[in-house]
Amino acid sequence: MIVRESVKIGDRLVTLEVGRIAKQAHGAVLVTCGESIVLVTVVGDQQPRPGHDFVPLSVDYQEKTYAAGKIPGGYFRREAKLHDNEILISRLIDRPCRPLFPKGYRNEVQLIATVMSADKDNPCDVLAMIGAPAALHISPIPWEGPVASARVCRVNGKLIANPTWDEIVKSDIEIIVSASKDAIVMVEGECREVSEDDFIKAVFFGKDAVQGVIELIEKMRAAVGREKWTFEKPDKPDGIDERMKDMAYEPIKAACRIADKSARAQAFRDARNLSLETMLPELPEHEKAIRAAFEELQYTTMRAQVLETKTRVDGRDTTTVRPITIEVGLLPRAHGSTLFTRGETQAICTCTLATSRYEQKIEGLIEEEWKRFMLHYNFPPYCVGEIKMLRGPGRREIGHGNLAERSFSAVLPSKSEFPYTIRLVSEITESNGSSSMATVCGGTMALMDAGVPMKAPVAGIAMGLIKTGDDYVILTDILGDEDHLGDMDFKVCGTTKGVTAIQMDIKIKGLTKEIVEQALAQAREARLHVLGKMTAILAAPRPELSAHAPRITTIKVKPDQIRTVIGPGGKMIKAIVDQTGASIDVEDDGTVAIASPDAESVDKAIAIIRSLTMTPEVGQVHMAKVVRIEPYGAFLEFAPDKDGLLHISELDWKRAANVEDYLKMGDEIEVKIIEVDRDGRVRFSRKDLIPKPEGWEDRASSPRRSDRAPRSERDDRGGGRGDRHGSSRFSRDRESRNDDERSRGRSRDRERNHR
Repeated sequence: MIVRESVKIGDRLVTLEVGRIAKQAHGAVLVTCGESIVLVTVVGDQQPRPGHDFVPLSVDYQEKTYAAGKIPGGYFRREAKLHDNEILISRLIDRPCRPLFPKGYRNEVQLIATVMSADKDNPCDVLAMIGAPAALHISPIPWEGPVASARVCRVNGKLIANPTWDEIVKSDIEIIVSASKDAIVMVEGECREVSEDDFIKAVFFGKDAVQGVIELIEKMRAAVGREKWTFEKPDKPDGIDERMKDMAYEPIKAACRIADKSARAQAFRDARNLSLETMLPELPEHEKAIRAAFEELQYTTMRAQVLETKTRVDGRDTTTVRPITIEVGLLPRAHGSTLFTRGETQAICTCTLATSRYEQKIEGLIEEEWKRFMLHYNFPPYCVGEIKMLRGPGRREIGHGNLAERSFSAVLPSKSEFPYTIRLVSEITESNGSSSMATVCGGTMALMDAGVPMKAPVAGIAMGLIKTGDDYVILTDILGDEDHLGDMDFKVCGTTKGVTAIQMDIKIKGLTKEIVEQALAQAREARLHVLGKMTAILAAPRPELSAHAPRITTIKVKPDQIRTVIGPGGKMIKAIVDQTGASIDVEDDGTVAIASPDAESVDKAIAIIRSLTMTPEVGQVHMAKVVRIEPYGAFLEFAPDKDGLLHISELDWKRAANVEDYLKMGDEIEVKIIEVDRDGRVRFSRKDLIPKPEGWEDRASSPRRSDRAPRSERDDRGGGRGDRHGSSRFSRDRESRNDDERSRGRSRDRERNHR
């Protein structure tokens, strides 16, 4: 049975279709908006996967290049592993769906979202986030949905649901909101320093926008949904929870009051091992049940302590931020560096500056782009006292790095203001909660230490939630245990002015508006506290870059002069780099960036480029080098591949009988341009730059010799070497000029000089 239904999200019509494609999957939905189409499928296992204490859900969002009419790059010309953007969207799909599986569900589930068509107006990520809960809801897999998602942007003060790409670029709020019928489930996005009130309006605007989708998913479930598989939690021996409480409650309660993470973890291990040693001989076949009972008791004990006493495991109240220490300039060779420590969470952040040639090329599905700011987050196993093989960055590291990176989007200088490629690296050296927020704080300090002219410093804080029934408490600056045993991880980044990035994950069915408002208000107080600590160490970006950072100076040339700077096969630009040691990048619009730690090298390269692209004009004065001497004058090179004639009559105010009495090959002299003909050929004067002899009188009846130069001499010198008309400085016909014509030219010169 084929069912196709449509619903409006904002001004965009979204269509869901089931029953025509991928019929052997347990759930399959084709989602269409405009000419963008995403197929989402889900398959589940009816048997639990042994050895897991979490939901074995895997989510893969994949963009097929044929969707945009493209062939993949690379040697194999086919899609390979997921790139970062696909991983980030896979995480966005996973996070609102995972908490809605039944507690204790251990059956493997696989969600695959495939972009099959992509237009230039409608983003595909939100379509996948709509299709995933729809596929789960109509499948037989036990799941307590539905939820739905929408992107919300604000353009010129107006909130828009499911905006186009053009509207996204113009917005000052861009967030993705996932919601159920009654509550917010997930939020992620970035803002341009917006207030908390404006942010809350955007979140709940998104919640309202998805209600039609939720109703449509319920309608499709009623029409084509399959009966859900029966799921029963594994049986536990009768009375095991009571026995565990009698045995382990006091040790667990005592451990919950130990502030140090390592000591607390050891106390929990000791209590668990004692329970196993006592109970396993009696229940040898129920080790998993014993462990589960211990974890449940640990979970309820710690949460009850916070709810009842408002005191946390490290002794803080609910709003206090852990002690902060900051050291800037930690690494002498890094362009900017910081050691940021908050409680038992610590990050070493470094900033590296480079030229535009180090920008990252992003091969998007629709178009390619260049990325000039990169943030890389590393979470080595030693930071939590574990042993683990070092691999490439995992999904968690990519997600945390992306959140921190987005938090800086609103405050970084534009390329025209600061023509550097910027790379931030965060090495997490200790972790006990909120290492991504330590990355934001440490990254800000590293950027300012490097002298990056940020508009404002950015700080981040992670908020938690403990909720039982209607009773709840919001926690500021959560620990790892509070993240693990709590109900929410709500990360908020921003400046003193407003929010710049946000990420919210929850483990319960949703959050009310009251909780979101209180969490944001509490987060603002904590963020301002952290910013105060940061600015006390370094109030603003350093006025000078590090001595080891390249100095980049940009100049503009005409676009048609780019080829002159680069030269055939890059010959000219390579020569400039070899001569000066500077790094040179040329943009298509004629922007030339010259970089070197040595200011003298930059100045030398600029001088060469200026001379290459300079247009000779009458009255300009140049230092020129003698490159050829003839009886009637000398040819002088006044810029690379540019020369002109200094006629013998322009050497001195008095009559010059022989050019070589004044000049030798290789001499450098100062000359003035007195003529540029229509073919670009240049004539110089030396005498105009030297004092007239005493008693010298100009004769009005005598025209300037340069204005009356004989045709034979004018034709003899030719245009500048390598100019854009293709003229050569020394032509073969000049070299073969016969002696008679040279003699005639000299005779005419002498005659004019005596006149």
